[in-house]
Amino acid sequence: MSKYQHIQWYPGHMFKTMKELKVSLSLVDVVVVLLDARIPKSSMNPKLLDLISNKPILYILNKSDLADQHQTQLFIQSFKNQGLHAIHISSLDARMPAKVTKALDKMMEPLQEKRNQKGLKDKIYKVLISGIPNVGKSTFINALTKKKVTKTGNTPGVTKQLQWIRIHPKIELLDSPGVLWPKFEDDIVALNLALTGAIKDKILPLDEVVFYGLEYLIKTYPETLKERYDITSIDDALFQIATKRGALLKGGHIDEDRVYHLFLTDLRSNKLGGLTFDTLDV
Repeated sequence: MSKYQHIQWYPGHMFKTMKELKVSLSLVDVVVVLLDARIPKSSMNPKLLDLISNKPILYILNKSDLADQHQTQLFIQSFKNQGLHAIHISSLDARMPAKVTKALDKMMEPLQEKRNQKGLKDKIYKVLISGIPNVGKSTFINALTKKKVTKTGNTPGVTKQLQWIRIHPKIELLDSPGVLWPKFEDDIVALNLALTGAIKDKILPLDEVVFYGLEYLIKTYPETLKERYDITSIDDALFQIATKRGALLKGGHIDEDRVYHLFLTDLRSNKLGGLTFDTLDV
């Protein structure tokens, strides 16, 4: 029996999006699956993968600037070992658009060559951008187009509907809202999604999410907690965060809700350094 409360979030617009994607897939040449580089396994939507299984897929580990670089390289190599197309990026990196375009061009080469052999011009290829909520799709697309064509925000659920966007003379993107799946079979997957911001904080048991995060960091990245908050054990973690971040009430009591939000903000904004919560063995 898990010690964590079961976390679930699958609002109606996600169900609607999956139905719309099923219809739109016939128009798509390539599917980009944006993954959160901090949780490459947990951010992999199994229902989406079933839906797109017959399409060429480019896996992009986004937010790699927030992740453990060593683990990111291990994941990229793991994808390649399975014969899959995968790259890692930060949407804040000016070199990102060229890297993504190069990867898409390489995937489209066989189709373009067949068309050229028939005397046809290169195809304007259509690319579906998919992923979980708050994985950075809108920021990614705005960086590709070098202009603000979609709304962005550091909370899940900003994009509400499918929309086509021309980013290049030969590339059109189909942007889609972030979708999760109806049931998380693994509590750790749910906690990883919650910890990194894929699920709205207001519906979460924040105490459980934060304690999970603290326990994981104490085990895996102890130096980050020591440096930021002078934490050495889970027992004094909340008090140390409250002390370091000014969240102590009168009488030395801890403002727990404030501590939870301060910790999550620090974790999500790279104040604790590059962290990965799904790991592969060396």
